[in-house]
Amino acid sequence: MRTSTSLRRKLISVAAVSAALFTAATASVAVAQDSPTQEAAVPAAQTEAAPGTPAERLIVGYKSGAAEAKSNKAAEADAAAKGKEAGEDLDFKRRLGSGAALVDLGENLTKSDVSDVVSEYRADPQVAYVVPDRLNKPLATPNDTEYSKQWDLFETTAGMNVPGAWDVATGSGVTVAVIDTGYVTHSDLGANIVAGYDFISDATVGNDGNGRDSNPADPGDWTAANECASGDPAYGSSWHGTHVAGTIAAVTNNGKGVAGIAYGAKVSPLRVLGKCGGYDSDIIDAITWASGGTVSGVPANANVAKVINMSLGGGGACSTATQSAINAAVNRGTTVVVAAGNSNANASGYSPASCANVISVAAADRQGNRSYYSNYGTVVDIAAPGGETNSVAANGILSTLNSGEQGPSAENYDYYQGTSMAAPHVAGLAALMKSANPALTPAQIESAIKTNSRALPGTCSGGCGAGLADAAKTVQAVSGSGGSTGGTTFTSTSAVSIPDNGSAIESPITVSGRSGNAPSALQVGVDITHTYRGDLVVDLVAPDGSTYRLKSASSSDSADNVIATYTVNASSETANGTWKLRVQDTAAQDTGRVNSWKLTF
Repeated sequence: MRTSTSLRRKLISVAAVSAALFTAATASVAVAQDSPTQEAAVPAAQTEAAPGTPAERLIVGYKSGAAEAKSNKAAEADAAAKGKEAGEDLDFKRRLGSGAALVDLGENLTKSDVSDVVSEYRADPQVAYVVPDRLNKPLATPNDTEYSKQWDLFETTAGMNVPGAWDVATGSGVTVAVIDTGYVTHSDLGANIVAGYDFISDATVGNDGNGRDSNPADPGDWTAANECASGDPAYGSSWHGTHVAGTIAAVTNNGKGVAGIAYGAKVSPLRVLGKCGGYDSDIIDAITWASGGTVSGVPANANVAKVINMSLGGGGACSTATQSAINAAVNRGTTVVVAAGNSNANASGYSPASCANVISVAAADRQGNRSYYSNYGTVVDIAAPGGETNSVAANGILSTLNSGEQGPSAENYDYYQGTSMAAPHVAGLAALMKSANPALTPAQIESAIKTNSRALPGTCSGGCGAGLADAAKTVQAVSGSGGSTGGTTFTSTSAVSIPDNGSAIESPITVSGRSGNAPSALQVGVDITHTYRGDLVVDLVAPDGSTYRLKSASSSDSADNVIATYTVNASSETANGTWKLRVQDTAAQDTGRVNSWKLTF
């Protein structure tokens, strides 16, 4: 046991800390009748005041009916009792303006010590929530000199809301494999580059005088007129892989250049594209090796990637050979992000955009419309900033580059457009998510990105997936600080008739096996058949009887049926218990039934 003293507490500079990294429960699918599972471990979100720093104080919210919610004496006695159970000396400090209690844990506690205390509070049905008294810092803009030009990261209209994710994670501990043209030396990126490989087996395509080797340096992919196909013009070197890598992990807060989305991550450049492109066979080997698989004649990978970015593609649907390599990579735990393609066509006719088990990314412009060149369709999973430079160069995506027309010359920065630029935004987001919660599977990462996206502010003819990726909301969701991970779903499929102009009916779902409170973005899916939906009032009823209005009656709402998903901030409610969907028909002449409904945590 330890004696608490706020006078001896170690002070931590606000400028030196950021919000805690979090973990989240593994996503799964369950039905209402599932038996309870063992309580999950206390996530870091509830034990740390900042990354790696155990909390020294907790904020405890009690249910409104609890004595501790109104009485300081009761809250003080409760703190003492829970401290005794956990083997710590807790001290009630004061009542917050919100009514919550501030509890001091003392100093020099380990994460395990804090976890024991938090577990005691979480087990108390009178406790609505318990969270660490976190250390915060000003949300300073990175000092990178070109950051103000990176609208794709921060602009309200169509930016990806990246700065809001940086307080939770920066990508630390995650390697991203960029399967592309390789890497040309750049001082704003070099510190985050780790060993990769040159997988180009054809020396002519490689343009470096040899076949495969351990050097992924990009010698340039320039071509002469007609070199690749009759009628093709001459092209200068693209340095494409370096541009993509900079979007993912350019060094940040170094007083120069641009900021990377996952600037704490590492990039492993794998070279598969050279003069005139690259072969499926080389790409398949790169996918295999990047994810920890074995490739004949290539040494074992010391930098296995948890995320792969492929800003490349060709005509034709996904082949069995490519799909097999992707499936194996995903089964090894690697998330695969691909560009949807730049042909203003249905992505189903392009590979790897049409492959299964990938996150296929369309491009959005600065106004949030589908970029004029971007592919679209049902195989697209998500949209991200890809820019448009055809009218204004600054509306493209700025990243690391090289000025050489053929071989490497001086490093620089330039604006590009393309789904090639959109994909690394999502790969960077996946790295942030994996950093915040290393237990996430590729399926969970894809689901959370979709679930926590926001509607495109512009238009997308043909389909752009779930919407525009939102980094802050998604990272907060998987770290346990709000949002939805697209995780466990509880469903009722028992049909219940709705009487005409009668009493409310209720359909129950029993939630079990969860820990703590429901999320701030609880998804409520409703399937109701009714011949005049305007008659209906629909409420969600929490286990403690609290109600959340989903739909009000309206005489102007003359359509049939209610088939919708509602988002409810249920963070003050205990997750486990019996939830109910309450439906009432408030006017005569129409009837219906609740076919099914579900809760997704």
